[in-house]
Amino acid sequence: MSNRIQTLLIANRGEIACRIMKTCKRLGIRTVAVYSDADARSMHTQMADDAVHIGGAAATDSYLCADKILAAAKLTGADAIHPGYGFLSENPGFAESCAQNGIIFVGPSADAMRAMALKGAAKKLMEDANVPVVPGYHGDDQSVETLSKAAREIGFPVLIKAVAGGGGKGMRTVMQESELVAAIEGARREGKNSFSNDTLLIEKYIQKPRHIEIQVFADRSGHTVHLFERDCSLQRRHQKVIEEAPAPGMTAEMRAAMGSAAVKAAEAIGYEGAGTVEFIVDVENGLQDAPFYFMEMNTRLQVEHPVTEMITGQDLVEWQLYVAEGKPLPLDQKGVNAAVTGHAVEVRLYAEDPYHDFMPSTGTIALFNPDAPTSSNQRIDAGVKAGDAVTIYYDPMIAKLIAKGEDRESAIAALIALVQETPITGLATNRDFLMRLLAHKGFQDGDVHTGFIGTHSGTLLAEPVPCARDYAVAVFALAASRQNGADPWDVNDTFRMNLSNEEPFWFEAAEGESLKVVLQKDNRQYKATIGDQSFVADIVSYGDNRLRYVLDGQRNSVFVDAGTGHVTLITADTSLTLKRRTYDAGSDNDADGPGTVLSPMPGKILDVKASNGDLVSKGQALLVLEAMKMEQTIVAPRDGLVANLNLKSGDQISGGAILLTIEDAS
Repeated sequence: MSNRIQTLLIANRGEIACRIMKTCKRLGIRTVAVYSDADARSMHTQMADDAVHIGGAAATDSYLCADKILAAAKLTGADAIHPGYGFLSENPGFAESCAQNGIIFVGPSADAMRAMALKGAAKKLMEDANVPVVPGYHGDDQSVETLSKAAREIGFPVLIKAVAGGGGKGMRTVMQESELVAAIEGARREGKNSFSNDTLLIEKYIQKPRHIEIQVFADRSGHTVHLFERDCSLQRRHQKVIEEAPAPGMTAEMRAAMGSAAVKAAEAIGYEGAGTVEFIVDVENGLQDAPFYFMEMNTRLQVEHPVTEMITGQDLVEWQLYVAEGKPLPLDQKGVNAAVTGHAVEVRLYAEDPYHDFMPSTGTIALFNPDAPTSSNQRIDAGVKAGDAVTIYYDPMIAKLIAKGEDRESAIAALIALVQETPITGLATNRDFLMRLLAHKGFQDGDVHTGFIGTHSGTLLAEPVPCARDYAVAVFALAASRQNGADPWDVNDTFRMNLSNEEPFWFEAAEGESLKVVLQKDNRQYKATIGDQSFVADIVSYGDNRLRYVLDGQRNSVFVDAGTGHVTLITADTSLTLKRRTYDAGSDNDADGPGTVLSPMPGKILDVKASNGDLVSKGQALLVLEAMKMEQTIVAPRDGLVANLNLKSGDQISGGAILLTIEDAS
């Protein structure tokens, strides 16, 4: 017997909440969002039919508070809760609380979650179900002596894992016995600190692994199917970057074997709903007939589920809702096999800086259009749009970009085209890094493994350096964006009565030095001069943040985000942010130039970098001024001693005001 869900509360945020709401809207199910202080104006809050505030910005004050989420469900009359992924999605206590309150939990039972929660116990369960597991030790005796003996018997290298770990925490690779004791102590300490559990397991370290997972689904009647595999081998710090389905080079025989093993794993715990059985495949000698081993089971929907949806033509959220209502699976295994067509690839667009160890970045998104796809074979799952802020409180994933093709080659080509047509500015992202990965010959040839990014880091992580041509294009874009009227008196260009048809633009180049670009215009032709280099371009069009121009006989296109203090240029494979100035901060080239430093315009002092009596050199930074929403670094016009500096951070100053003086050092 089934009970149709009328109102669904999504106990999550961001792109997965929006993704679930799209299916609910199609099915006529009312949706309820929950939101924190940081998400009051977020996309998922605006998309929902109803929304309830549940606490502070930190997840521990909001999205991880089961009692607040249950109260919101009761307040809004929700008869079901979908946990998404992350947060409470694999929390058996929360699933039980939903049942106790008469609310449908869209996910597996609490018992199934518990069975797969600890890696050691899960591996023992899989061994009993005849599912292959990595050779290793996951016993109760946790003494250093027993763990060391087990490692020697397995043979080095070995992998030490905290049984409750995840995301690379509590994990150590040990290449030789001399490293073993320190690794055990470190993994145990990290497991205790991160998961309140210092129990360890040891397993054989696969030196050239592929990470291949199987999507499984089971209904209340015990019918279980798999929906093919996904290859998630391209990772950095144990976090997935690119996922695809089917796995490159997968044979029908191997797919059948892995699919059968995954179904056995689900049936062994009486599973219900969507789940993913993850395997490590040893591809030291290639994929064909390679040994594969159970790694873990994720008892929820995965981030990468869209690639499975693309090749099967099925909506997995809809399947989840059907199962939660007590309905049978829409397809049996034969039906699934017949439905699969083509190939799909997904990349995760993150707010992070690949050139600085992938550190997460924050800021307000200036340019981004999640509705960019124009083809049914392209898709963007996003939880943000232009104008939204990426904060410190949550995972830095901005969106998932997915594309499908008749084969792997065409799928990759379609995804490259989608990434190229999806510029994002306002904060550091991994967009360029993703483009390099997708275009890399090794990836395109299917030579994927978990060490791929590390192996090719030299080419994948080379930071782009702007050249003179980039500054010229930035000035072309600034000038073209101002041509917004037919009346010559309405056009803000370089025309001046009885003066030269030239206009200077200032940028901050390497080490804070000023870079001057002189622009000249003749109808739709522009000339930019930088030192002894000149660039002449014909402007084809400028609109929707896109400049089309002809330079050196070649037609070009670049997305542009021009602010008062910067110009960001986004080409097919590179993003460059060039810092602007409103004047030449070091224009006095004479060693004995004037010692009085004036404010170039009204503004606010952001930072004071010198003090009275300091001996400074010409060009040294003295003050940082914010004017017209642009930061200006005020530098010393000559060598000497700082004097008459009576400013502090936050002071407001007028244009032309004396900021300080530089006196002779003698």
